[in-house]
Amino acid sequence: MFIYFLRHASAGQRLTNPKKDEKRGLDKEGIEQCGYVGRGLAALGVQVEVVVSSPLKRSAQTASLVGNEMGYEGKLLLENALRPEATFSDFQKMLGKYARMDSILLVGHNPNLHEFLGRVISENGCEAAIDLKKGAIAKVETRRRSGFLSWCLTPRIMRTLHAAAAESARPKTSRK
Repeated sequence: MFIYFLRHASAGQRLTNPKKDEKRGLDKEGIEQCGYVGRGLAALGVQVEVVVSSPLKRSAQTASLVGNEMGYEGKLLLENALRPEATFSDFQKMLGKYARMDSILLVGHNPNLHEFLGRVISENGCEAAIDLKKGAIAKVETRRRSGFLSWCLTPRIMRTLHAAAAESARPKTSRK
């Protein structure tokens, strides 16, 4: 199975009221990040069977925008196991529900998303150190009980790749 770990895109400053913070949406930069990430994944030929997100607004928005850019037409699924306070045990139970899938996109929050990613790719179940910045995405291939990190890309890298691809696709003007 391929698991794509995507941290929600930029959503401004954390709010002190936890209930209000759950409803905090993406900011302008976050919306742009989603575009670059989604188009980058589409250019890489990434296709997923299911998109699963934390129910918090910023994650659900990220999942929806990136999924749309990738051409994902399925339903967005919300899972509490991707909430900021979820445990690795919650995460493992959730993964079990999708074990028959070939590829899934998971959208959540740090610090637990980078912990989950680190533990999935660690041989002994400890946490490997992976810095998952806002809007960053990591591709992991899992086999039985181990996972292998294929790549980890930030929105900045995706934007650069997108710009380079757009530049190379432009028709060249001939000089006389």
